[in-house]
Amino acid sequence: MFIDVSGSTALYESIGDQQALARVERCLSILSRIAEEFSGRVVKSMGDGLMCAFGSAEAAIQAGRVMHERIVTQEAAGGSPLGIHIGCHFGPVIESAGDVFGDSVNVAARVAGLAKVGQILTTEETVSQLPAALRESTRRLDQMPVKGKSAPVMIYEVLWQVTDELTMLGTRYGGERAVGLRLSHQGRECRMDNAGPGALTLGRDSGCDIVVVHSRASRYHARIERRRDKFVLADQSSNGTWVWIAGEQEVVLKREELMLRSHGRIALGHRTSDSGAVLVEFVCE
Repeated sequence: MFIDVSGSTALYESIGDQQALARVERCLSILSRIAEEFSGRVVKSMGDGLMCAFGSAEAAIQAGRVMHERIVTQEAAGGSPLGIHIGCHFGPVIESAGDVFGDSVNVAARVAGLAKVGQILTTEETVSQLPAALRESTRRLDQMPVKGKSAPVMIYEVLWQVTDELTMLGTRYGGERAVGLRLSHQGRECRMDNAGPGALTLGRDSGCDIVVVHSRASRYHARIERRRDKFVLADQSSNGTWVWIAGEQEVVLKREELMLRSHGRIALGHRTSDSGAVLVEFVCE
């Protein structure tokens, strides 16, 4: 696992070198203690970041979630205005003189480089090692090229906190039960229900279940997952996904999720009301 502290450059500029250094070191100390709480160890410190090793994928992911929670709590309490981003990968390593080497280390470092502030990114190999309850808190993003690997690596995000949309919907619409979801796009219809696939993809790539040809649509822009009796839209794009639900204001998702309900429209990379918008219409049945 690689953990990088973000925001230190602005901190050095705003409060000066000594105070900024003290805050960064305090942040790294917190992260180190959390790694140890989950039976991990800090392999080495690298500037504003740490490289850690854990005995299991579950321990690493749980540690990463607590790290984010602890840093957010610190900031809310008036502590360091810093954030972190995390990348990890599960696999064999070579240990020598207290350091670790190998392909797994390289992949973990590359994955960390893909993560944004507030994110935990990992790989399919890691997710496959997690218990079922923890796997449910991950979502597949996309296959991404990783330097040094001949084939792209499937990247997952670990959802360490519930988004505002899902929190609100879970409370407000907890009694609703969707039997199926019907989607239509340019005269073509498809349906999701308990008998069909558990997910479908939307994007510009010809391999997507719903192909949306638009310059602002990513190749693998979004996916819709069936989670028990609910259908959740997850954005995994660069430009965001706009959703209009009947009777409500339009919302934009940026690497976020939203439970679909009633009926409405989805647009990839632009507003549903834009002139010439390419729309995917949906109906929960």
